Amino acid sequence: MGFRYLDRIASEENIHAFLELADLAAGAGASAHNVFLLSHRLRQSRPMQVCRALLQRDPGSRALIEQRRLSGPYDPVALRALPKGTLGHTYVTVLETMGYDINFFPAPEFYANLETDADYINYRVYATHDIHHIVSGFSLDTFGELGVISMSVAQFSHPGLAFTDLMALLLNWFRNDTPIDELATPAEQARTASYAFGMISKGLHIGVEAQPLFPVIWEERMGQDLEELRAELGIVAVKEGTFSWYANPSLMAALAA
Repeated sequence: MGFRYLDRIASEENIHAFLELADLAAGAGASAHNVFLLSHRLRQSRPMQVCRALLQRDPGSRALIEQRRLSGPYDPVALRALPKGTLGHTYVTVLETMGYDINFFPAPEFYANLETDADYINYRVYATHDIHHIVSGFSLDTFGELGVISMSVAQFSHPGLAFTDLMALLLNWFRNDTPIDELATPAEQARTASYAFGMISKGLHIGVEAQPLFPVIWEERMGQDLEELRAELGIVAVKEGTFSWYANPSLMAALAA
């Protein structure tokens, strides 16, 4: 039968490796460290080889990988002093209002001191992740997370984020037994495979339409008007729905203050 190839794929070694990665992905909601470690585990995988090959096609991304250029650290005082509506002012205001650290991402030491291209790719992806939230409009919580990570999946098939997408679909499919239109609250809806698929689709679409985001030197763009930057990058931000940080009244009030 044609299914015999599964015997080769579903080896004991492969199943054990998959279960270890699945365990990390399942715990991502409790600790971001799980996601960082998941990507680190995949640094020598075949999917990472594909990711690296895709990034190497873009001259800007290729140069950045070769340079091993670091991100941040960002000065919150300097960013707060920027005009309202700029990327930097929006970035620091949104994250601080939510109680987040604008410099929350692993240091190079976590990624083997950026020894390989894969190590640097993982470092860069997570060092710029929260900025992608700001630029895309996807909320920095459960409701918008799958949307923003899918942008990087669309652009260069980052393995850690792609695996997170796949596991979110699978886990939500298993744990939900009610059609999404019968669920009353956004929190209940967000735990369904239908919601996960919708967020992944939105993120993939934005990523496909946008200019390459990996090589953008965000430190040089902090003083740029956010809407102008989005237009330059080809991003139509999500601004409605629970999956958008624009729908958070406390964030809107902080930005308007």
